[in-house]
Amino acid sequence: MLRIGRMNRLTALRETSVGFFLGDPYLNNPNEDVLLPNKYVPESLAVGEEIDVFVYTDSEDRPIATTLTPHIMRDEFAPLPVVSVTGIGAFLNWGLEKDLFVPHKEQSKPMEAGQWYVVYLYLDRRTNRLVASSKISRFLDMDVSELREGDAVDLLAYERTDLGFNVIINDRYQGLLYRNEIFQPIQVGDRMPGYIKRIRDDNRIDVSLQQEGYQNVEPNAQRILDTLKTNSGFLPLTDKSDPQLIYRTLEMSKKTFKKAIGTLYRERKIVLREDGIALV
Repeated sequence: MLRIGRMNRLTALRETSVGFFLGDPYLNNPNEDVLLPNKYVPESLAVGEEIDVFVYTDSEDRPIATTLTPHIMRDEFAPLPVVSVTGIGAFLNWGLEKDLFVPHKEQSKPMEAGQWYVVYLYLDRRTNRLVASSKISRFLDMDVSELREGDAVDLLAYERTDLGFNVIINDRYQGLLYRNEIFQPIQVGDRMPGYIKRIRDDNRIDVSLQQEGYQNVEPNAQRILDTLKTNSGFLPLTDKSDPQLIYRTLEMSKKTFKKAIGTLYRERKIVLREDGIALV
């Protein structure tokens, strides 16, 4: 059975003037065959050989195959740019000739041409069409029992809020990254590693870009030492320095910086001065 919106390994069944028809040779069902147009047919392809293709639907909603790899697959999230907006919805560039459709009803807010949005790609079972949606929360799992505080996770920022950024955790769960804990430039659509900071009683999840506790101190202590060595053994930073100055210099939060220099001081690797820190 064809998996529309996903990669399929199919067999070249027959060659025609417009391309190869692909399918499962054991099904013997022409209704399950799909056309790979000539422009995508590798020169080496012959009848009986297998080929990996992406299957989607053409402008007449017929399944069609391509050797191009789109920027998003069915049942996945990804940031995509808007190519155009019409009376029926928006169209996104997903790396294929036919743009990806987002109906107005599937837009969390009206989309604008030239802007990027994180969307989810799904198959509309009623029309058998691939459709994208920016109403992300509808497609996220509320059962977070597999997660533990401190877990290393993958984050995808999908929405800016007054508190910070709503993020997708491991392409499955919703989380919140607080603005006052962000010490690097972040845009909607950015993917980044992070950590589960807190799982609340209502299953809402707070995440952080830095690991909590001692595990985060050791690598950052080494970063401070390395930076000191490349700056003649001195940095004009103290526990009273501006957090943004610390981030611009060391790419870490002030809280982490204070923990790290405390560790280095106890190990007698640095000297704390009124105007900064210096190597022993």
